[in-house]
Amino acid sequence: MDVFRWGRERARTGAWRGDRQVAHLSLLPDGPALSVDFVRRCLDHLASRGFSRVVTSALSPDEQRSFLAAGFGVQEQLFLLAHDLRRLPRARTGAVLRRADAADRLDVLAVDSAAFQPFWRLDEPGLDDAIRATARARFRLAQLDGDVIGYAITGRSGRRGYLQRLGVHPGHRQAGTGSALVVDGLAWLRRWRAQVAIVNTQDQNMDALHVYERLGFHRLPHGLSVLSTGLGDSS
Repeated sequence: MDVFRWGRERARTGAWRGDRQVAHLSLLPDGPALSVDFVRRCLDHLASRGFSRVVTSALSPDEQRSFLAAGFGVQEQLFLLAHDLRRLPRARTGAVLRRADAADRLDVLAVDSAAFQPFWRLDEPGLDDAIRATARARFRLAQLDGDVIGYAITGRSGRRGYLQRLGVHPGHRQAGTGSALVVDGLAWLRRWRAQVAIVNTQDQNMDALHVYERLGFHRLPHGLSVLSTGLGDSS
């Protein structure tokens, strides 16, 4: 990933999940709103690097406007949910929760590959991006009989927390592991005086949606969208 700049505007660009044909275009925290001209310059830049398609990070309705005007369409729609951290849920699991370290990376990526469809799977740079997306992060995993069966990345920025990533191996679902990882992250956020936690999930992933709602998350009125375009369609 690198940062493309034009005047005060800037965005991160790079290969999507290691695919050299598909580029990822994402906003930077606290940056100015992007103009249509800037988005089109990004597309020209990515075309010059040999990419044939571009996908964005998850964007709010306001953030989507310039991309839609530049020729993007909706690739995936996401629910956006929030949790008031004044009251925390409880969860129990037979797995052991512990801090993840560098030696766990391959096991975590194997769980991620089993847990998600190809479009959403992380490679190692994507895992690094999830950990570094906020100034502070908690990277935890669930282990059962010596095997890594799930993991969660929770980040915080000021008084707001984010459940950046949650993955549980399909062979170990319905056992409370995902819920325990979520509650672990929420408790960490509250210890650091965060007031709200945010998470998003695909609008077709009803199992994850039900888990979050059971743990006290509520849907926000607007969701997020991942947009995409073929570079030949961006003019």
